[in-house]
Amino acid sequence: MENNPNTYYKDQLETHQTAVKKYNKALFKFSMLRLSIFLAAVIGIVLTINNWKFAVGIGVLGIIVFIFTLSKYTDIKYQRNLHKALVSINEDEIAIASGNFHERPTGLEFQNPTHFYSLDIDLFGKGSFFQFINRTSILEGTTKLANALNANDIHDVEARQEVIKELASKANWRQHFSAVATLIKVETPAVKIIEWLKSHQLFLPKVMRWLPLVFSILSMVIIVLSSFEIIAPIFAFLWLFVGLIITGIYLKRINDLSANTDKVKDTFRQYATLLDQIEQENFTCNLLKEKQSQIQLEHQKASAIFAKFSKHLDALDNRNNLISAILGNGFLLTDLKNSYKVEQWISQYHETVANWFEVVSFFDAYNSLGNYAFNHPEYTFPNITKDKTTIDAKQLGHPLLNAAKRVTSDLTINNHEFFIVTGANMAGKSTFLRTVSLHIVMANVGLPVCAATSNYQPIKLITSMRTSDSLTDDSSYFFSELTRLKFIVDAIQTEPYFIILDEILKGTNSTDKAIGSKKFVEKLVASHATGIIATHDLSLCVIETELEPVKNYYFDAQIINDELFFDYKFKKGVCQNMNASFLLKKMEII
Repeated sequence: MENNPNTYYKDQLETHQTAVKKYNKALFKFSMLRLSIFLAAVIGIVLTINNWKFAVGIGVLGIIVFIFTLSKYTDIKYQRNLHKALVSINEDEIAIASGNFHERPTGLEFQNPTHFYSLDIDLFGKGSFFQFINRTSILEGTTKLANALNANDIHDVEARQEVIKELASKANWRQHFSAVATLIKVETPAVKIIEWLKSHQLFLPKVMRWLPLVFSILSMVIIVLSSFEIIAPIFAFLWLFVGLIITGIYLKRINDLSANTDKVKDTFRQYATLLDQIEQENFTCNLLKEKQSQIQLEHQKASAIFAKFSKHLDALDNRNNLISAILGNGFLLTDLKNSYKVEQWISQYHETVANWFEVVSFFDAYNSLGNYAFNHPEYTFPNITKDKTTIDAKQLGHPLLNAAKRVTSDLTINNHEFFIVTGANMAGKSTFLRTVSLHIVMANVGLPVCAATSNYQPIKLITSMRTSDSLTDDSSYFFSELTRLKFIVDAIQTEPYFIILDEILKGTNSTDKAIGSKKFVEKLVASHATGIIATHDLSLCVIETELEPVKNYYFDAQIINDELFFDYKFKKGVCQNMNASFLLKKMEII
């Protein structure tokens, strides 16, 4: 695997662009070859029209060769499209590395204002962490990725780290998986398919297992006997109507089944190819091998089972041709035969399909996480500890900031410690809170964090940084904020959380705010909470002298030569320089 991600993507881009050109040339050659075969066959038939045996032979040979070249053309076209998808993937990675990712899907549909932290830390939306990290190719994978970021799951962190490390090392496989997934566009999400499979009521009796075959044999016998005038041709027509009557008994339910299968066939075709990708790869970490074992039955692979079902669905879909539908159902009972095969597959596998879908969506989601780790080899996987320290990170920074401009800080916070962070406007307090929040979220997911080193004891995150009033709920800003603080107080009664607060009680007067904030922090400390609160209220800093777990930190601002200067560094102590008045004068507001 290439150590420099950008070099890897540029090399891959060049490789796949070259392949696309090669396959385009091959497609042109086969197009010309098919045209030549068609013209040669037509000319040959015209020249030998007086000798019908030669003409038929030329026609049959032309058809065989034409079908063969068409098959080759289709294979080459697939390879061309695959490499085109890989070109697009590598172009996207190069663009994202340069900061151009704001036109990608935002994941705003996963935003939940009442979630523990997602709204406060810009997890979803324009310019969000999700928008930056997401490389999923299927809807279910996208949902699983969003759920992983929202999970607040502190269990099995090291197992997830191993998964992400291994997938990070499989860049070629990840890209191929994503490219294959994008080649098939699906309309129906997996969850709808699972609901349909579980709710479908079988309507064909077991006799349909052998009836179409027996009926087809009898049809062939009757047709042959009619051809040699051993029996009257009218018997063949009567037999045709018998077949249509038998099929007609189940026609409405077959039509309903066909309507449903038409919606799901592309999804099954896509999942069959992705299952095959998973089955063919060698994995070493336990969780990936466990996921791989979920799609392996004793006698057959899940990909083969899915592919077989796709063929049944395609066969049922071919009933739309009027002539073949009449002759096929009249003489061969094709609708009944194909519907029976579809129903038997549903009966056998409807409970298992959900597991197979889950495995594919798991790999799709974790490919995004592995891709992120691959793209940031300079980041570090936190060392998971169980000592008194919650976070001990060196050179901690925000992963979405430009690395050339990013200012990092060291952070060490022990269990049950509570930091009060003061600082001037724009000095970096809110960015720091989101940096710490993302460290926790990323570490819990199993991702490497934007730091030189990190020792981390997994803990759930809960925040109150962004509150708004609600006209529809007839609730004021202040009431919304109180509701959020009550949510935090209730949550920490049941299990530990890392609490991050930004300027609480903004909806009341300064004196009331100071008193209320002080009492709230005291309550959190009394509950042995761990966390950080950012504030402009310097009176809150006095708590450090009253409660041992409380520590004061600040972000500084200096006025040098009538210009405001920030160093964005996290420092021990209390901020002494505020800048609101200076900025009002500087901007000629006052």
